[in-house]
Amino acid sequence: MEQLSTWGGGQLLAFSGLDGPTDYRSGLVARTATAGGTGVEIMLPAYAHLRFDAATPHETDITGDSLAVGTASGSTRMVFLDAHHVLIEGPCAVGKLPDELRSVSRGDRMLVGSAAHFDDALLESDFETTWSARRRWLCDRRGLLTGEPEARKRTAVKCLSIMKTQVCSPEGKITHRWTTPDRWPHRNMWLWDSAFHAIGWRHVDAALAKEMLLAVLDMQHADGRIPISNNPFFEKTSGYTQPPVLTLAAALVDELAPDDEWLAAVYPRLRAYVEWDLKNRDTDGDGLLEWAIEGNPGCRSGESGADNSTRFDSATQLDAPDFNAMIALELELLAAIASRLCRPDEARELLSRQQTICRLMNERLWDDDAGLYIDAHAGTAERTGVLSYAGFLPLICGAASREQAGRIVSHLSNPATFGRPLPIPTISASDAGYKKDMWRGPAWVNINWLVERGLRRYGYTKEADRIVTTTCEVIERMYAQLGSIFEYYDDEDALVPPELDRKGANDGSRWIHRVIHDYGWSATLYVDWTLRGRS
Repeated sequence: MEQLSTWGGGQLLAFSGLDGPTDYRSGLVARTATAGGTGVEIMLPAYAHLRFDAATPHETDITGDSLAVGTASGSTRMVFLDAHHVLIEGPCAVGKLPDELRSVSRGDRMLVGSAAHFDDALLESDFETTWSARRRWLCDRRGLLTGEPEARKRTAVKCLSIMKTQVCSPEGKITHRWTTPDRWPHRNMWLWDSAFHAIGWRHVDAALAKEMLLAVLDMQHADGRIPISNNPFFEKTSGYTQPPVLTLAAALVDELAPDDEWLAAVYPRLRAYVEWDLKNRDTDGDGLLEWAIEGNPGCRSGESGADNSTRFDSATQLDAPDFNAMIALELELLAAIASRLCRPDEARELLSRQQTICRLMNERLWDDDAGLYIDAHAGTAERTGVLSYAGFLPLICGAASREQAGRIVSHLSNPATFGRPLPIPTISASDAGYKKDMWRGPAWVNINWLVERGLRRYGYTKEADRIVTTTCEVIERMYAQLGSIFEYYDDEDALVPPELDRKGANDGSRWIHRVIHDYGWSATLYVDWTLRGRS
């Protein structure tokens, strides 16, 4: 297996549902220490700092569930035995533990675990056997990357390691294996994250990719609604949802593992979710959908996925290009599934509705002066003037004419708007609200993935290839430098991700103000780009 030799703070560590039962409530989740030299910080079920050495290591070998470091104090190794215990060999110091955690030591060994499930006898576990078992899954997938350049291979192995520890076992209300965006702090199952996870997993384990989508559908309400996030023990779910990309994910998984029986089972549920959006997110009845708007200035529209985007600063309902492009694509893909399942009348109806939404986007959201689709205030059709990534997304559903597509693509060579060193910024660089802050400027891997898909639909192969190449190169370089795959990246490619703001600040004491490390869809979509055409 490629050795993952980059040390850096914030890399996530957890037990994988591929290796056994996980535990949402009491399971250990840790990260490499972000300060204080070499060590590990346990983040869940309570905080503790395990210190290996005061300096950074001179040698590192780290995966999502095992690590080995060489320091001035000696060599230290750590491995997850199960969801509740880590076994450590070598120099390690720990202070007083919180009540939720326990430890026991003998010689150069230390066992640390969740107090609710602590088993002292595991201190005598066979370290070598467990170490090999945790690494076997990655080792068995080396062949997927044969022939790739070294930087691509190393980064892809890191992404596969993240993907492995994303997986949680069936538990509580979730009856299938499921995934999280990151085991900490986003420990729940999120709707559109799960879809993007499945898109990468289809190359590695298509059956598991299908399970991930079924897990989301486990939480569907009788009226078709799927909440923004879920966990195995939610008593009350959010009234918000998330961007509709489940049918896209299902279609792409099926592309590599065709299965009419599975499609027939999920089709009515996927359609019910789309119908819920169409019924409940058109507040002004004009045929175009609006994201729900919240009162929180740091998260005006969590439902859109773009929590703090400049688009939503007015805190008003907007007919949104991204929402309508996604729902139009879902309708188009549902029509294709209906046709395959020999339901021609349903296919025609779905396609007709897709075409209506595309027409309405062109009538109300296309701005000819800007050469881009722009949000419009619901009820008035007055466009906001904010140029954003959302304006590119009607390419994914075929709404744009050839001329409109050309106008949109021209922005990719305009440094004043979206032609940045790392395309595409989530807000135009010329917008007064552009900042180095989450959805107010930085580039996101999932948006680049969607835009790339739209560009290929219109034959803009060179531009699509540039987005993929540039995005992958930045991911690779940041991984080699810092050891993590990040939530978002600087569109100017000047600041490293931890220097970017998150929701108005960059505060190491609060996770909400720090870019997330080892982020799920950044990993899975990198893998999709790497393995597409090889599976």
